[in-house]
Amino acid sequence: AFAGAGFARRNLLLALMGFYAIGNLASALAPNYGTMLLARFVAGLPHGAYFGVAMLVAAAISPPAQRGAAVSKVLLGLSVAILVGNPLTTWLGQQLSWRTAFAVVSVLAIATVAMIARFLLPDPDEVRTSPMRELRAFNRTQVWLALAIGSVGFAGMFCVFTYLAPTLVQVTGLAESWMPLAVGIFGIGAIIGNVAGGWLVDRFQFRAAAVVLVWSILVLLAFPLAAQSVWSVFPMIIAVGTMGALAAVLQTRLMDVAGEAQTLAAASNHAAFNTANALGP
Repeated sequence: AFAGAGFARRNLLLALMGFYAIGNLASALAPNYGTMLLARFVAGLPHGAYFGVAMLVAAAISPPAQRGAAVSKVLLGLSVAILVGNPLTTWLGQQLSWRTAFAVVSVLAIATVAMIARFLLPDPDEVRTSPMRELRAFNRTQVWLALAIGSVGFAGMFCVFTYLAPTLVQVTGLAESWMPLAVGIFGIGAIIGNVAGGWLVDRFQFRAAAVVLVWSILVLLAFPLAAQSVWSVFPMIIAVGTMGALAAVLQTRLMDVAGEAQTLAAASNHAAFNTANALGP
């Protein structure tokens, strides 16, 4: 995001997705483990920047009153990936080979590049910036506050998700074969959360963060009790997934407080997400 700050957002999306396609193709063709690690590193680099820029574009081409809904639709891609993409590529790897799974992802990335080129028109009113200007976002207290809320707010969700398998086995008393169903149910909750987050932010702006955080606290307090029974644990897993509603709220907040440094601030929300992933477990 920092290096691409001076590019038009449409061109940056094309470059980032192209980079992602190359990384996955290299993974499919990797001759050894070391090359595979390098290829996965390359494929992972554009991830946060791509979603950050995509959400900026979605917000820019939507009416102001529907910015939250537009951002949540982009984030919906992550939830669908959990619900559909992850099981599908795992199945492909088991039925054919892991190389086939990476090759399919690369083909999908190339198709995405083609669709961006075809359907996303250049924006003549887009304000260009520079890498040094983008860094100024981090001089703003409100940017750091939004990122801190994300780092802490998502940590509980990732903590539950990380220990979901041992919880189901040791506390609920289920077999490990139930895990794919649990992950799918979590994905359903994430989809509900994304849609709800967009709806909340369009109506309550940043006050929606308080609503989502209070809801998250209640869910986390209830989860240990719900985990005692198979009848209550799965509805509660859906509730844990809905905690992802915070993403759309914080993303739109960063757009409001970052000034001209929109690109780097938007991508930094993904960094806060990953920080929470590290802190939670």
